[in-house]
Amino acid sequence: MALITYYTKLGCLTSAKQVETLQKAGHQVEICDLLAHPWTPEELTSYFGDLPVPAWFNPNSPRVKTGEIDPALYDCAAALKLMLSDHLLIRRPLMESDGTRMCGFDPARVHAWIGLDAPEEAIARSAEFQTCSQPAASDAAKVCP
Repeated sequence: MALITYYTKLGCLTSAKQVETLQKAGHQVEICDLLAHPWTPEELTSYFGDLPVPAWFNPNSPRVKTGEIDPALYDCAAALKLMLSDHLLIRRPLMESDGTRMCGFDPARVHAWIGLDAPEEAIARSAEFQTCSQPAASDAAKVCP
C-alpha cells in the first residue's frame, strides 16, 4: 500500500477520520503540521493540480466563513500570497504519495488515486470529511521537510 505524507492542522477531528480511512485501507500515513511548514509558492501550487483557484481555499477558515475573504475574487498569484501569509486559508489536507500530490479529501478521487478499503462507504460519508472540528488534545505529528 501507499506511504502518504499528509499535511493538516494538528488536532482536527475531521483529519483524524480521514487518516483512519487511509489506514484502514492499509496505507501508512505520515502526519505533518500544515501550519508550521515553510511553504513556497511552487510547492504549494503543486498540490492544487487542475483545481480552480477558489477550490484552493479552506471553506472552513474563519476569514472565509465570515466573508472577509471571498475565494472567487482571487487569481493564482493573489491567492498564493494570502495563503503563504495565513496557512489556515489552505484547503486541507495536502497529500503526497509516490510523487503525486492532491489537495482536499474527496473519497472518490482518493480511491481512484491510491485505493480505499470501502470506497462506497467513504463516498457516502463525503460530507463528514469536509467539516472542521477541533478536539482539546493535539495529534502527534511533525514538521515535515
